[in-house]
Amino acid sequence: MLSSLKNLGYQVNLKRVHRLMSLMGIMSVVPGPHTSIARLDHKKYPYLLRKMKVIRPNQVWASDITYIPMERGFLYLVVVMDWFTRYIISWALSNSLENDFCIEALKTALKNGRPEIFNTDQGVQYTSDDFIKILEDSEIKISMDGKGRFLDNIFVERFWRTLKYEEVYIKAYEDGLVARTSLEKYFKFYNFERCHSSLAGKTPAYVYNVR
Repeated sequence: MLSSLKNLGYQVNLKRVHRLMSLMGIMSVVPGPHTSIARLDHKKYPYLLRKMKVIRPNQVWASDITYIPMERGFLYLVVVMDWFTRYIISWALSNSLENDFCIEALKTALKNGRPEIFNTDQGVQYTSDDFIKILEDSEIKISMDGKGRFLDNIFVERFWRTLKYEEVYIKAYEDGLVARTSLEKYFKFYNFERCHSSLAGKTPAYVYNVR
């Protein structure tokens, strides 16, 4: 796209194209890299949230991974979210899909509290022995989405959409440091300033009782 526009005499760069595409609601139809790959030999756990009423903080936490496009290549982002408040308890970036950054995010989150249930998809990062052991040692019930059922983790999926439209798609991160710094600012805004209609106009941090 850039070379075609430049050949037509337009002075453009990748960041400007990203910004204009976002303003016009245009998205690439090329799929991003897969972030959830299951291992047949890993144990899977049943989905525990169907018809459950989530009515308080730390009742259910959920985690998921998405990809973050860079000027060249991708980074991978994991978050741990409190379902009731939508508060992002922790997050981590990685340039690979090894489970280290998911374990890092989980350990960081557990310094702030402990949920009754922890929900994820069936990706290998979450079914690995190292990840499962941390949850079991903390006496946390493990819940996993049904295969191919992204709606089982709907609140994190909605957050990904919000994050990408309000932050990622209007920027073209030059490198990991720029991405980390910019995302950190966004998470603070999301948690402490962005009001939610589902929270009666309050912020996630306020309802989660973070001051």
